[in-house]
Amino acid sequence: MTEPTRAPGETGNGSGPPGAHAPAGQQNKVNGHAPFGAGISSGVLPGDNRTADDVEAGIVALWRAYGRGGDQALRDRLVLHYAPLVKYVAGRVGTGLPAHVDVSDLTQSGIFGLVDAIEKFEPERGLKFETYAMQRIRGAILDDLRAQDWVPRTVRGRVREVERGIERLGAKLQRTPNDHELADELGLTVDELHDVYAQHQLTSVVALDELATAGRGGGGAASLADILEDETAEDPVALLVDQDNRRALAGAIGLLAERDRVVVTLYYFENLTLAEIGRVLGVTESRVCQLHTRAVLRLRAKLLETADV
Repeated sequence: MTEPTRAPGETGNGSGPPGAHAPAGQQNKVNGHAPFGAGISSGVLPGDNRTADDVEAGIVALWRAYGRGGDQALRDRLVLHYAPLVKYVAGRVGTGLPAHVDVSDLTQSGIFGLVDAIEKFEPERGLKFETYAMQRIRGAILDDLRAQDWVPRTVRGRVREVERGIERLGAKLQRTPNDHELADELGLTVDELHDVYAQHQLTSVVALDELATAGRGGGGAASLADILEDETAEDPVALLVDQDNRRALAGAIGLLAERDRVVVTLYYFENLTLAEIGRVLGVTESRVCQLHTRAVLRLRAKLLETADV
């Protein structure tokens, strides 16, 4: 039975049981000498004296133990050992995706593919586990992306055909083809080509933060939340100006004569009419009008003095 081999550059989490492998001096000797690198410490972790052969033997023993009983704890150890494969595949898949797709989400989907690969792997078929697992991981990531994609696959396919047609004609004509040339290349009418353009426009998703920070470079760029106006929020500058005007007006009212101050207070704060104020003060309505006009002129003069200062 062909055993799975260790991924290049990766180390195992399990070590082989006693007797799982022969002593280093007896392994694959050629003309009485061990091959280059055999029995040499792999130097993976400080203080780890295991050789690469020890690590390999441990993984083989772990696969054998898992194949006998299918224990979940052993499966989890295999998942930890082969986890770097998920990160590698997720990074490769994420290279051609829009910026708003998070690689960590792809990695999470890939972990499920790795678990499925471990559970369904059959060593007797003679396949290398890493090759088999990378296909399962990539498939799990793509399946999850398709499940989250709200755009019909037919629309995606038509857009890809248009993109390939543009590339072919661009290489042939040595320039960007016009709509009529592209429609002829694809066997479509110009109206049908425009329909594809419209569908593609509706399916294009762009992160708003990317639009807000476009052309500003890397670090330090403001996010959309920092520059988007909140129409329900109060303008802090206008609020400060209003508070300052209120303080100045209150100070100016305090400097008025008592009768003028009473007229202003009753008219603007108590919402009384001039006739009602006249009855309160025991004067005619015309007299209240004169008092009001005098008070307003004096307030205006006080406020202008304050503004000049």
